[in-house]
Amino acid sequence: MDASLFQSRHEAFVLQAETALRELTPDATVRPTRLHEAMRYSLEAGGKRLRPVLCLASAEAFAPKADASHAATALECIHTYSLIHDDLPCMDDSDLRRGRPSCHVSFDEATALLAGDALLPLAFELLAIGYAAKPTLATALVRELAVTAGSTLLVGGQTEDMDGQQGDPERVEFILLGKTAAMLSASFAMGAMVGGASAIDVEHFRRAGRAAGIAFQLADDLLDLTADASALGKPVGADAENGKSTYADLHGVGATRQRIEALTVETVGHLRATAGDTVFLVELVRQMAARRR
Repeated sequence: MDASLFQSRHEAFVLQAETALRELTPDATVRPTRLHEAMRYSLEAGGKRLRPVLCLASAEAFAPKADASHAATALECIHTYSLIHDDLPCMDDSDLRRGRPSCHVSFDEATALLAGDALLPLAFELLAIGYAAKPTLATALVRELAVTAGSTLLVGGQTEDMDGQQGDPERVEFILLGKTAAMLSASFAMGAMVGGASAIDVEHFRRAGRAAGIAFQLADDLLDLTADASALGKPVGADAENGKSTYADLHGVGATRQRIEALTVETVGHLRATAGDTVFLVELVRQMAARRR
């Protein structure tokens, strides 16, 4: 895909995601204002908007006029809530997120906890409201996101991560799937659902997201070994300090890069096996795997 065309489409998706976030979530002036200020502080902290962009692009791959804004915003609400909670002293104890103080540092621990609590149900409210005219679709979207955010995937991955990995390859794989890959898998799948994709194509997108998500986390683990905090916008070396093993620790940098390449090939294969226009998505996942920050 032409680099300038990719860049312009990517910027358009990011702008659409940012606009939806502003319009579909409570304003900071709504009572209780401190709670909504904290929610918006974390929602508007920037970041790559990767999950909403993947959702929007996946919907467009099957139906150019499909409106996936509510699904994309719901995904970002879940992602942001998980970051707020992960940063708390009782969990990963991180004072920096997306290049600025974490929510609990800028506000306080109780407010940060409640901000995350509020973002979680907001995600499902958005799906119920946004797709009320298509109850079958709304039900499928709610189920996809609920399973993704639940005890066997997102929350389960964080639980295992807190327990300490102690060089256990099986546990590392469980965390890779739960903490990162599951949300990317849902982003692809939910977008495809909104775009009206067939059940077979939705499954291809779900599997594509799973492979891309693992590759994304492996690339992040490599950056944690080589980048600096100012480039990443969050602390580096925290896993080593907390005695946590990553895939790169267990298998080495070379093997990690080889697996990223293999997972990217797998992702592209799933995308190209569908009836969707996946040219943009293929380029995006390649850039995700090759990123340097």
